[in-house]
Amino acid sequence: MKKLLASTAMLATLALAGCTSTGTGTTAGTGTSASTAMTTASSIGMNIFTSAIDTQCRSEIEKQNAWRVASVAMTDAQQETVKTNVCGCVSEQAPQQVTMIELGNAAIDSSYRTELVANVVAKSLQSCYTSLVK
Repeated sequence: MKKLLASTAMLATLALAGCTSTGTGTTAGTGTSASTAMTTASSIGMNIFTSAIDTQCRSEIEKQNAWRVASVAMTDAQQETVKTNVCGCVSEQAPQQVTMIELGNAAIDSSYRTELVANVVAKSLQSCYTSLVK
């Protein structure tokens, strides 16, 4: 269900972006500038992308042997705090690691989206975990 919702939202983002003009005028009858609509569509797409990053990050943390050992000594609340801090860091770094073209491709192709999210998480996870656990 989450995948369907994310896919639908990404397609809606592309549809919104496609409805805006590239000129400096306003969209017909709304008074909203094209650049504002494009910025809104980009923001929605990035929010969906960072949500997918957070989900993938949490999954990857739980797969690591170091996490399995360390989490034994933590309460559920402590585990959640660490995951939130580490994956928050990964999600913050994600926008700097992708282009709008990659996001557009991810909206269209689910296998590309999966690969892109996995790559971004892999690049950031260890550095974020190390910096926050020190």
